[in-house]
Amino acid sequence: MTSMPVPNQEKLIVANCSGFFGDRFSAAKEMVQGGPIDFLTGDYLAELTMAILLRKQFKDPQAGYASTFLKQMEGVMGECLDNNIRVVSNAGGLNPASLAAALEKIAAELGVHPKIAYIEGDNLMPRLDDLQEKGEPFKHMDKGVSLKEDGGQTISANAYLGCWGIVEALNQGADIVVGGRLADVSLVMGPAAWKFQWRRTDWDNLAGAAVAGHIVECSAQATGGNYSFIEEVPSFNNVGFPLAEMYADGSSVITKHPGTGGLVSVGTVTAQLLYEVREPRYLTPDVAARFDTIEIGQEAPDRVRIKGVKGEPPTDSTKVCINNLGGYRNSMTIVLTGLDIEAKAKIVESALFDSLGGKDFFSQAEVQLIQSQKVDPRINEEAFAHLRISVMDPDPKKVARLSSKLVELALANIPGFTATAPPTKGTPAIVHWPALVSNTHIRQDVHVGGQKTVVGPVTPDKDFEVPAAGTMEIPNVPGGKMVNVPFGKVFATRSGDKGGNANLGVWGKTPLAYAFLETFLSAEKLKTLLKDLDPYDIERYEMPNLLAVNFYIKGMLGDGVAASTRSDPQAKTLGEYLRARIIELPEAILPN
Repeated sequence: MTSMPVPNQEKLIVANCSGFFGDRFSAAKEMVQGGPIDFLTGDYLAELTMAILLRKQFKDPQAGYASTFLKQMEGVMGECLDNNIRVVSNAGGLNPASLAAALEKIAAELGVHPKIAYIEGDNLMPRLDDLQEKGEPFKHMDKGVSLKEDGGQTISANAYLGCWGIVEALNQGADIVVGGRLADVSLVMGPAAWKFQWRRTDWDNLAGAAVAGHIVECSAQATGGNYSFIEEVPSFNNVGFPLAEMYADGSSVITKHPGTGGLVSVGTVTAQLLYEVREPRYLTPDVAARFDTIEIGQEAPDRVRIKGVKGEPPTDSTKVCINNLGGYRNSMTIVLTGLDIEAKAKIVESALFDSLGGKDFFSQAEVQLIQSQKVDPRINEEAFAHLRISVMDPDPKKVARLSSKLVELALANIPGFTATAPPTKGTPAIVHWPALVSNTHIRQDVHVGGQKTVVGPVTPDKDFEVPAAGTMEIPNVPGGKMVNVPFGKVFATRSGDKGGNANLGVWGKTPLAYAFLETFLSAEKLKTLLKDLDPYDIERYEMPNLLAVNFYIKGMLGDGVAASTRSDPQAKTLGEYLRARIIELPEAILPN
């Protein structure tokens, strides 16, 4: 096997090969073979993923990790060892020890001998009762209700872990490091802190690495994927996954391997910076990274430099991803066709719930009419509207009856009665319960070569002087001719889920566009444009350095992705929905 060139020793090249459990399988090999890298990383965990892995572990106690990572490593493990490429991932999910054992088995079959480390300490389930007795209420971060007050059946509880366990494993010579709920950004922060020998109090350097980690953790979302201005992306074929070239001062360059599709631009990187965030103070277990201090610029084609990031000490608590069994859910969508759509919807709804004894038969029932039909349709599908009916209940037999009762209506209800999919019995509804736990209760158990090393949490510094936000001269909103155009003609968006909440980041390409955005798009204006947001409290944050504002919509997704009855339970479409609205704006800010 031919060795790759030795990477530049003045920087650390960290590659990402996964943004979620189910991402492009070939990406691991592509990143290893596409050019020189020092670290191969992959983020496999999300709140929904933890629920998926939990179901797998119910069936097999030895499961609970991202099985695709294991298969990917089978294909690249030898090549990584040959080229001194280390691997760091949170693919261990709910069972990092089992993943490490499976990796050892694969290594033996391949005849290679990597040093494999695994990190535990995130799983709080065995300690949950004890921690509550010691005064940890595990209050829901949005509802303010303690875990005991809720009385739900908790089935998993995992604290987000910082980067210092990864650093310890690398100091002990680990070639492959896997963990459970390692924070997404830890996968870049750990290698960078190890390489450049940063101290725990090097807040700015750590914050810079946290920003880089946030940019690359969702794979191709930083390289053109899910990017609003699709016309800027040369090709969506074989979109390259991102690389973060890290430097000793915490600055970075975001790029991708040559010869791949996609795009790395200030726009694509800004899009990912605004994904699944709240306020400009981005919290991690090791540092609070100030997104309002980021300096971003295009260094060269497909190369975006990030610098100037300021950091603050972390808080004295860390986030815990708790999952409670919330009963069961079921949904069916009925196609309504042609004339009298609203009347037909009322007939279906009335007949269904009359046969069940009323909506109160379920603990929760939701009916949504989606009117997408056209007047004088030219093809059959243009005559369609959709009636989506969703229910939740602790009794699985009840939710199964939704499907059976709707099927019974097929020949005794509206004309053209049909459904979009076959009936199902429903699935478990796993309720996401975001909470905090004191750092004093968190430790990382780093296992290398049969030995365990305990790594403690980072200590907050309450006397730290908070850095000021970056400054930018904002021009006046231009006057002159006003025009009516789609919002997305000028502005890009990125939206996503944060448990039961959603975020919507919006930005412009120029200071003039931002000047208009800042004054025009208030939380109240957003509600007038997107009327279905009216019931929710909305927080608004400004980040002039990114020419952006971010909205945090509380409660929009109910109890999280795995329990949501929405058509888009992760709020992925929210941004493009906004971009489709027609607004009046100054012609002077339109792109040439």
